[in-house]
Amino acid sequence: MAETADKINALPSLRTMVEAHRLLADKSLGQNFLLDQNITDKIIRDSLAAQQLPDFQNAEVFEVGPGPGGLTRAVLKADPRRLTVIEMDMRCVEIMKEMQAKIGDVLHIVAGDALKFDFGQNAAAPKHIVSNLPYNISVPLLTGWLKQIRNFKSLTLMFQKEVADRILAPTHCKDYGRLSILAQLQCKIIRLFDLRPECFVPAPKIWSSVLLFQPAEKPLSFAQTEALEKLTALAFSGRRKMIRQTLKSQPRLIEACAAADVPLTARPEEISPGQFLTLSQNL
Repeated sequence: MAETADKINALPSLRTMVEAHRLLADKSLGQNFLLDQNITDKIIRDSLAAQQLPDFQNAEVFEVGPGPGGLTRAVLKADPRRLTVIEMDMRCVEIMKEMQAKIGDVLHIVAGDALKFDFGQNAAAPKHIVSNLPYNISVPLLTGWLKQIRNFKSLTLMFQKEVADRILAPTHCKDYGRLSILAQLQCKIIRLFDLRPECFVPAPKIWSSVLLFQPAEKPLSFAQTEALEKLTALAFSGRRKMIRQTLKSQPRLIEACAAADVPLTARPEEISPGQFLTLSQNL
């Protein structure tokens, strides 16, 4: 670990790399770069501490959208068996290649679309995902990972704060919805900390939040999550309507509501994740 850390510390600064590659953030790719190594180190340090892990030794780690490599450096210092970075921006791929030349094959580079990447590969090793997610694909990426959460030990992810608020929202809250239900059924979720806009280059207009997801003791199967997604899509299609209206197409609605202890007059934001699960299992 000490040898890897020494190699990383010998690398040019992140700002030097950004200037050398003329790396202006691309809005179409949802990019906002985090160039403060103290913050990226804190993300990994806090995530490992919350998991009661000393490092990522013997684990496979995946990072989506590494950009100039601030979080990449922090992960590498935690000594993973391998870190795979998935990047669409060829300017950032070149930065990763320069880093790989200094660090070695522990850093594996995939030039491509993370939405098409198979994160379930190499299932034998413990797997973690760590990422400052591109804003424009953060929700579809998270939804896909939640469906296969059994494949991972943890997800340490940065979102827009408003998305993080939706993920953590309790019932009877305006932010509570389909994403809250799926995430809370599949994982234990911890908000590690929030970040001001000024921490990023360029500074976005909103705050960001770092969340840690750890799989529930008994996560749902892919089929269960599919059924749950269909049900919640129907229920939240009329957020202010009673479920006797939004779910009236379900032939076993009365029996399912009785099993879940949900009145037909309930609105979707009043129904807990566990109750939605029971509904989906009885419809």
